[in-house]
Amino acid sequence: MTQSQAGLTHLDETGAANMVDVADKAMTSREAVATGCVKMAPETLALIRSGDAKKGDVLGTARLAGIMAAKRTHELIPLCHPLLLTKVAVDITLDDALPGLQVRAMAKVTGQTGVEMEALTAVSVTCLTIYDMVKAADRSMVISDITLVEKKGGRSGHWVADGV
Repeated sequence: MTQSQAGLTHLDETGAANMVDVADKAMTSREAVATGCVKMAPETLALIRSGDAKKGDVLGTARLAGIMAAKRTHELIPLCHPLLLTKVAVDITLDDALPGLQVRAMAKVTGQTGVEMEALTAVSVTCLTIYDMVKAADRSMVISDITLVEKKGGRSGHWVADGV
């Protein structure tokens, strides 16, 4: 059995990478949700909460960066199709228990291919931007747990990660 036969759709019968032809796939509403977090010192979280970070509005800047990244996923990830996204939402929640920030991104499209990579890219860049905005105060921050938690639409239908 070749790798493409085993379900790796971006590999041809020789194992070479290629962009999947989605021309014959139905246009359907598709949605994906991804999450991740940035763990930090309690003092860094307090700095973000107070709005006193030297680089400015951490949450607003990170949210905007995540949305912009989702729109450019096809430029960042090889073999991703450019999509006309109909919605991207990024939510950032302060979490004293981490301590840190929980990030959730949702991407939506009506199209012929899914938006999982767009949601994951939004979360990743949001987390990276948070790190960049306050790294002067806390270089020991940890970005973790970036994962797809739900997808809807397309041939495979609705999927939710275990434990969600």
